Amino acid sequence: MNAIPTLPNYINGQWCASSATEYLDVINPATAELLAQVPLSPASEVNQAAVAAAAAFVTWRRTPPTERVQYLFKLKNLLDEHFEDLARTITLECGKTLAESKGEMRRAIENVEVACGIPMMMQGTNLEDVAKGIDEMMIRQPLGVAAVICPFNFPGMIPFWFLPYAIACGNTYIVKPSEKVPLTMQKIFQLLEKIGLPQGVINLVNGAKAAVDAILDHPQIRAISFVGSTPVAKYIYSRGAANGKRMQCQGGAKNPIIVLPDADIEMTTRIAADSAFGCAGQRCLAASIAVTVGTARQTFTEAIAQTAKNRIVGNGLDQSVEMGPVITTESKARIEGLIQKGVDEGANLLIDGRNPNITDYEKGNFIRPTILQNVEPAGEIARTEIFGPVLSLIHLDSIDDAIALINSGQYGNMACLFTSSGAAARKFRYEAEAGNIGINIGVAAPMAFFPFSGWKESFFGDLHGQSNHAVEFFTQTKVIVERWPSEWSRQF
Repeated sequence: MNAIPTLPNYINGQWCASSATEYLDVINPATAELLAQVPLSPASEVNQAAVAAAAAFVTWRRTPPTERVQYLFKLKNLLDEHFEDLARTITLECGKTLAESKGEMRRAIENVEVACGIPMMMQGTNLEDVAKGIDEMMIRQPLGVAAVICPFNFPGMIPFWFLPYAIACGNTYIVKPSEKVPLTMQKIFQLLEKIGLPQGVINLVNGAKAAVDAILDHPQIRAISFVGSTPVAKYIYSRGAANGKRMQCQGGAKNPIIVLPDADIEMTTRIAADSAFGCAGQRCLAASIAVTVGTARQTFTEAIAQTAKNRIVGNGLDQSVEMGPVITTESKARIEGLIQKGVDEGANLLIDGRNPNITDYEKGNFIRPTILQNVEPAGEIARTEIFGPVLSLIHLDSIDDAIALINSGQYGNMACLFTSSGAAARKFRYEAEAGNIGINIGVAAPMAFFPFSGWKESFFGDLHGQSNHAVEFFTQTKVIVERWPSEWSRQF
């Protein structure tokens, strides 16, 4: 019988056992197999990481950006080399299908590639003779120590919205993985160790709330990134900002897709199902409401119900499987309770995915795709983030009504429109109040060379992850105004 590993931290270039007195089990959500134990590291170990990172910053910030990105080139090659193993690890601890895990890691690698452009992206501006004999310039300098508090649903990708940009800009970094899925980041740090970064530039501290609070309160940590639910995002943003830190906190979502009568129903149904049920609905860009307009009601409803019913659910390592489990038994119970809440509010349970029997995986946290029909737009279920494979159907009379519904919600992460009308598409992208807009797209996830967006209670802060937003977040601007009269300067 193999011993269950206890995961170490990585601080100041060394793997080190935590002094934690409490541990959590890391469970495969498809099989209930115990994969590892993760320590709930105390605040003192966050302090060790922050002190090491602060010491490393002194030299790292003076390393030319052309040299800093050489480490990222090496990392990109290692991520490619270990691509299959990393994807499999994501599936083991997170539950998503292997194809979804591979897509996640591909997006992570894209961010490393984009961050390799820091020598261009980090450049400032200058102008001669802003006044007679006076020149002015703006330069970007790194902040110091930064940290990320990661969610469970994308253990490979989301840290890379931030990490490569932070270190390429000359900062040092601390990663706090989700305690539910810490194995992927363990393997990534094993690769980071191989690229030869100076000690203290990158650090990993496992843990839960005590570690999070220590990050939020530590005086040497200057900037913090977070992705998770809106209540937690509000807590992290307010506590970190109160301590004078630069914050970017991605919150929850209730993402609508609008189906107009002129939409290609076959394409729309396939894309909508992938959006709603991909990753078992556990992503901040999952479609959770489908609003049909006019005659799209009958055709789309029939098609999406059939597609949901036929979706293959099981262990994500099986290549025939189209949807895996949700992350924990607690998540399953919460999702099933919200499905019942929808029924209690008057919705018709068109497809009920609760308590399925998945052969050979009876202990897994499975819910089949679920569809609630005739959901009340003003009801609680239409405004609550379920974070599971549940699609609510609402019918409205016009695109104006659909846009009004979108704009009345508390969230603003994503909104998508399915149509063959360019005029409708332009109206939608102009008026819909969401940070990520899709036109005949089900998951409007920005490529790494665009910033991830999010409005209203889906985001707290000013600068998002990825691309030029990440560069701006991890640097501070300095303006220099210079005058050199000839009588002050040595003449040659």
